[in-house]
Amino acid sequence: MNANPVVAIAGATGAVGVEMIRCLEERNFPVKELKLLASARSAGKTMKFRGKDIPVEELTEESFKGVDIAFFSAGGGISKKFVKAVKDSGAVMIDNSSAFRMDPDTPLVIPEINPEAALAHKGVIANPNCSTIIAITPLWPIHKVNRVKRIVAATYQAASGAGAAAMEELEQATRAFLANEPFEQKIIPHPYPFNVFSHNSNVDPETGYNEEELKMVKETKKIFGDPDIRVTATCVRVPVLRAHSEALDFECEKPITPQEVREILSAAPGVKIVDDRAGNYFPMPKDASGQDDILVGRIRQDISDPSGRSIAMFVAGDQLLKGAALNAVQIGEILVRAAK
Repeated sequence: MNANPVVAIAGATGAVGVEMIRCLEERNFPVKELKLLASARSAGKTMKFRGKDIPVEELTEESFKGVDIAFFSAGGGISKKFVKAVKDSGAVMIDNSSAFRMDPDTPLVIPEINPEAALAHKGVIANPNCSTIIAITPLWPIHKVNRVKRIVAATYQAASGAGAAAMEELEQATRAFLANEPFEQKIIPHPYPFNVFSHNSNVDPETGYNEEELKMVKETKKIFGDPDIRVTATCVRVPVLRAHSEALDFECEKPITPQEVREILSAAPGVKIVDDRAGNYFPMPKDASGQDDILVGRIRQDISDPSGRSIAMFVAGDQLLKGAALNAVQIGEILVRAAK
């Protein structure tokens, strides 16, 4: 790995790709050269990076010659199609899809939790699911002090999780709804404005869990390195543009108080406490949007657990940033630091 790497972004024109470009610039990532890659229909466009117009090139198997780090956010099928070309070129793929997350040879990394895992890669590092990142980044520092045995999560997921087209569709559908005009949903399968519905991923007929929920279960076990942790989730899509919120209830090994949780999280990286009981002000997607930190609040004892081992809280995080682009760029920073 070069300490001043040549960087490629596959899926550069998508919602996450745009945020990756911004994160690289804002965090002064030491990019020697930036290659922007997308489908043939986007080739020829230009995108700004550090004041310069960078042309978008068509993604091909020849795109990775001379590349050190290849960020992928173009869907699992594209990642699988091009992984050999990336590896053969000597680059490292940092993949935002679910293609390799549960591969035992692929590190699944949240830098605030398991940064060392990134350095054990074999050419591919996986970025976790956005809901997983937003849920467990604030839980990890608690887990280190008082092991978390069980997590019950309910998510309120934004349109951004389904891409830029879904965000645009939400805006268009809302205008049509307010004007009392008909609107045909093409990206999201249910009426989106002023509605909530089960996450639009496939449901396992055996368990009744959808793919998003099972990702949270499996990924948490892998990232925490704890196959015995019990996780359940109910994932719901809500009419919000770009920040996910989650209600979390977790049980620790030993009794724990809300004050202890606040003290732990006040010093935790990537987390900001927003917990104003008097003002009834807590994490909201409008505040989390555009922020690197995950907002945490509603921290309270779970009164249904008389043992005192359970805490309920509410979190909100920008799905495009910490839930995707920022986390990927932070993984790249680990590789660069190790090369120095």
